[in-house]
Amino acid sequence: MSEINLALNKVSKRFGGNQAVDHVSFAVTQPELIGMIGPNGAGKTTLTNLMSGMLKPSSGTIYLNGRRIDGHPAYDVTRAGLGRTFQITRALGRMTVMENMMVPGLAHNPSARRSELEARAHEILSLLTINHLTNELSRALSGGQRKLLELGRLLMLDPSVIILDEPFAGVHPRLQDTITNYIYRVHENGKAIIFISHNMGAVFELSQRLIVLHNGALIADGEPQVVRNDPAVIDAYLGHDEDD
Repeated sequence: MSEINLALNKVSKRFGGNQAVDHVSFAVTQPELIGMIGPNGAGKTTLTNLMSGMLKPSSGTIYLNGRRIDGHPAYDVTRAGLGRTFQITRALGRMTVMENMMVPGLAHNPSARRSELEARAHEILSLLTINHLTNELSRALSGGQRKLLELGRLLMLDPSVIILDEPFAGVHPRLQDTITNYIYRVHENGKAIIFISHNMGAVFELSQRLIVLHNGALIADGEPQVVRNDPAVIDAYLGHDEDD
């Protein structure tokens, strides 16, 4: 039986009279490559914030690697093994690319030698094709390069479960290929990845499993080709083909 890395059980979140997430349950087994889709307002970002400790559920439980994490602060969830990116990148603008990489590296392993962390950072930056920018201030990078840097910072934390929030948004097509390669490489190294995207081409190319949210509820969870033909998904998100 496969080990369960992340398990949500009837997780809900209310903001006043708004039910942003409505009794969502699913489990992630390492390593899986999972796409999460849904129309705007479906609850994707709220659910991500619940899983990563940015928000506390109104009800339900979340377990990560056998440890209950719902209600724990984000830094504790990160230490437990879940890392995430944001739609808007959060690189430290007045620091160089290497300094940005060192911050999460030291946070994850304070006793590590600087030379070891720098070697790890160079390895990751090479994977992301931005090793030549090591000494550049992050505020000088393009939007796509900042996305790549955020992915690199995430890997310095060595999480077992990774959530990527709109990794392709606003990124040049050439850098999209780099991000796609990153996702494949990280997944092949045994990481469970959930990525949220409105880029349906990328979703169906990358996903081994597809989760669909609508009005805060989970309406589909399964193989992408099966999910895309689910009438509930078609009605909620994908739309009808005019030629059908």
